[in-house]
Amino acid sequence: MKPVKTSHDPQGDLFKTELVRIIDMNHPLVRLGNEVAWDRLDELFGETYCEDNGRPATNTRLLVALHYLKYTFNLSDEDVVDAWVENPYWQHFSGRQYFMHDKPMDPTVMSRFRKRIGEAGAEELLKETIVAGLKLKAIKPHMLKRVNVDTTVQEKEIRHPTDARLYERCRERLVKAAQERDIDLRQNYNRVAKHQLLMSHRYAHARQMNRARKCTRKLRTILGRVIRDIERKAPTIDPELRIQLDVAARIQAQERGDKGKIYSVHEPQVECIAKGKAHKRYEFGCKVSVAATSKGGWFGGAKALHGNPYDGHTLKAAMEQVDRIATTPEHAFVDMGYRGHNYEGECEVHVDKRRRGSTARSLWRWMKRRAAIEPGIGHLKREHRMDRCRLKGIEGDQVNAILSAAGMNFGKLLKAAARLPLRIRMAFAYLIDAFELSLRPLRLQIPYPARPYQIIVLS
Repeated sequence: MKPVKTSHDPQGDLFKTELVRIIDMNHPLVRLGNEVAWDRLDELFGETYCEDNGRPATNTRLLVALHYLKYTFNLSDEDVVDAWVENPYWQHFSGRQYFMHDKPMDPTVMSRFRKRIGEAGAEELLKETIVAGLKLKAIKPHMLKRVNVDTTVQEKEIRHPTDARLYERCRERLVKAAQERDIDLRQNYNRVAKHQLLMSHRYAHARQMNRARKCTRKLRTILGRVIRDIERKAPTIDPELRIQLDVAARIQAQERGDKGKIYSVHEPQVECIAKGKAHKRYEFGCKVSVAATSKGGWFGGAKALHGNPYDGHTLKAAMEQVDRIATTPEHAFVDMGYRGHNYEGECEVHVDKRRRGSTARSLWRWMKRRAAIEPGIGHLKREHRMDRCRLKGIEGDQVNAILSAAGMNFGKLLKAAARLPLRIRMAFAYLIDAFELSLRPLRLQIPYPARPYQIIVLS
């Protein structure tokens, strides 16, 4: 059924502590919670639930708030639920009236919620951060007219894919699947395969590469034996087992120079991407195109693209996402990797070049700010969970990239909300100084007492 809506009891409860009595209502998280359009998100995500079947779902505001906090503070599903119990400000932000001492739900509910909303729902969460920033006046409308676009690699949470590891992992999963289906294998090779994998690593560490390759060939032979044994003795091969057999057969048959290789048994869509980095020659994951405002660094899009496309061919999808989330910008600034791009929209694309040439002075000033997106990507990876995608599948890559950008914007909104009282105090001090200047002629005739107040502005 549809989620339960947040309700507040106006009468109160004698045996419960109201959150408004123990928190500071001027806290940035409280102020930011008043700007988010919770009703719109509740109505939008409520359409993904059945109206008259099953038990009532978990409150939408709670799930949305937990995802904002998860990607803002770089926490896992389990950690953000545990911290929610200890933090009254997080509970107030998620719509609770009373302080709770128990977990509001199981952390696995967050995973099911991400699968339910998909990429389109994650874009709505990112869009809401832009709308809230406009309400708080942290984002000015003119900031959205110019964007910087660039690509990066979102790595997957997998082990480094050596051939020996892939062969052993395939064999291990196939043997487990055969045991679950009561398939009597001629031999499971548990002891032999583990020993061969261990010796392969030891020989490679000692730079005895011929011996290491011999162990790898032995693991490949063992994997082929297990595949053929299961195909002979399985009475019926169900779809799940067929997928595992196909993946194992591809891994067992692939060679070093092949294209479209599989680098992970449980994540076959992972790609090997070389970005020309000196410290990391290859990265295993997917390419992500990100777009941020030239001024302010507010992210208006993050699109995960599989197939390792050319950077210039990612611009069209990236600009379409920016149109959906924020608005159609007037100028887009990209690096030289976007030469020959496929975008043909209203926005004017400016490709960076090595020399200034005939570029106008004002336009060159904005072109130099194109590199400002690089530290923004660094923050996404280091602080907002884009360094290693831990969500499953292609859809997990897409959702994780967008929510990372949403967490980045949400953190900037918290800082903007914290600076709001400072701006108010500074404006108040300016009004008092103006009032004193207007009274300066009277001070020459009437003795004016010392000021009984002192305003201290803390930065």
